[in-house]
Amino acid sequence: MTYVDGFVLAVPDANKEAYRKLATDASVVFKRHGAIGFVENWGVDVPPGKVNCLNSAVMRKPDETVMFSWIVWPDRAARDAGNTAVMVDPDLGGPGMEMPFDGMRMIYGGFEHLLGDALAAPGIVDGTVMPVPVASKAAYTAQAAKMADLFCEHGALSVVDAWSDDVPEGKVNSFHTAVLRKPDEAIVFSWINWKDAAAQEKGWAAIMADPRMEAFSPKTVGADMGRMIFGSFTPLVVA
Repeated sequence: MTYVDGFVLAVPDANKEAYRKLATDASVVFKRHGAIGFVENWGVDVPPGKVNCLNSAVMRKPDETVMFSWIVWPDRAARDAGNTAVMVDPDLGGPGMEMPFDGMRMIYGGFEHLLGDALAAPGIVDGTVMPVPVASKAAYTAQAAKMADLFCEHGALSVVDAWSDDVPEGKVNSFHTAVLRKPDEAIVFSWINWKDAAAQEKGWAAIMADPRMEAFSPKTVGADMGRMIFGSFTPLVVA
């Protein structure tokens, strides 16, 4: 099973093209060192939440946009070796490189791929991060598979779920603080891929009217949907 490094960060709107160039250059370096997929997505509809949200997760400023991104590796060992090699690759820029975003507010971590085609080309992406009880991993995976089938039945191209495996505590913020994780919880990083905005809108309307949605919901296995954070994104860099 493949392995996913997930990222959420905020990029100043004025730096969009500078970030695109940085990410494009970085994708070459990561793939040189073993990554098999590299996707950066730019926020188009990232709503505020009552408790938490992707905006609060990265402390987004009014002139910034939230990114939801991932790197796919063959497995955890390839990811560990690849990241080590990337950090010393001179083509990445080296220490002291000026970044077009605040790296201190970027949240990231490694996730075990549970299900779905992580290498499917993205169209419109619905990205989600949520807390799930550690003890419910098997039950969550079973429910997620049913939910993925439901979404694909209603037009989604793919649905990917990944379970937290190597998610560090951050000095400023992290995936842990993003979903207000409790000690007995894991973090799920997932995305739904649609062909375009029209398919996304039609699909969601059908899904919300489908009675199976309630039966397949992650809340049936203990996930706190009140702390789930989400948004819609369009691809900025795909490699």
